[in-house]
Amino acid sequence: MKFSLSTEQRDFADSLRGMLANANTPAVVRSWGENDTASGLALLQQLAETGVTALAVPEEFDGIGAHPADLAVAFIELGRAAVPGPILETAAAVPALLSALDDQQLAKRFLPGIAEGTSLASLVLEPSTPRALDGDIADPVLRVSGDTLEMVRATTQLESVDPARRLFEVESVETLAQGADVAAAAEKAYDLAVLAASAQLIGAGHAMIETATEYAKNRSQFGRVIGSFQAIKHHLSDALVAVEMATPLVYGAAISIAEGSDTIARDVSAAKVAAANAAYVASRKALQVHGAIGYTLECDLSLWLTKTRALQSAWGTASAHRARIASAL
Repeated sequence: MKFSLSTEQRDFADSLRGMLANANTPAVVRSWGENDTASGLALLQQLAETGVTALAVPEEFDGIGAHPADLAVAFIELGRAAVPGPILETAAAVPALLSALDDQQLAKRFLPGIAEGTSLASLVLEPSTPRALDGDIADPVLRVSGDTLEMVRATTQLESVDPARRLFEVESVETLAQGADVAAAAEKAYDLAVLAASAQLIGAGHAMIETATEYAKNRSQFGRVIGSFQAIKHHLSDALVAVEMATPLVYGAAISIAEGSDTIARDVSAAKVAAANAAYVASRKALQVHGAIGYTLECDLSLWLTKTRALQSAWGTASAHRARIASAL
């Protein structure tokens, strides 16, 4: 199989990258982690205006109904900018869940607002994703347990390794749907969420490599910029190779989802394992390039370090996805 991004997809990525570069996302992320969400909500509204939140929403619910590869393109850029908030749940998981239900009344109720950007959504999928991301500002906040879909509300905020991933316990409000179709829809939501998380990790990997490269060009030691040292070049090239090798698995998983392949579970899990490992390699190498300053909260690198650590286990740990791959094989 050969796959390459279309001109439209490349242009979409470039436009998102340009917009996010001008949004001072490090400041937005830091504010979000301090529970000041105003600037983050404004950024999420901007993203909605570009069509990001409408990508996975079917056309009959005022969305775009885009190919999953378009979603991957968008989430790579969102990961590159470390965009905070429940954007994955809003733009991927909840649209996939609601549009796959037999009864389309819930899709009619919630998806137009998500596509337009007037609603943020959060989703708890038990047992793999037991906490609601930004459940205090999302509406709806949904939970699937077995074959039951509920509306829930946020209660206690929990500590997170990434302060900008604000996690909440939830309690039930009402049952919205029940049946085998709920469990099947939840599986589709999980797969699309895993794809989006994998793409975010790829984007975060690129950001850490770029940040470390820029630092290496400007930091001097022993009278030379450290970027001229062979060891530094090897660190950065190792990270780039890891990220570039993982990227085709993400797009391959997107194609599997689009085609309704029998290997969707295997492919999305393989993408998550590879993307998480690549982002980890990039984080470790970027931290080695930065040295002690990379550990400090004042250094922007720390924003991607913590996000990478959180995303490695979000929507399934590496061991869970390896088990899923083994089961599929």
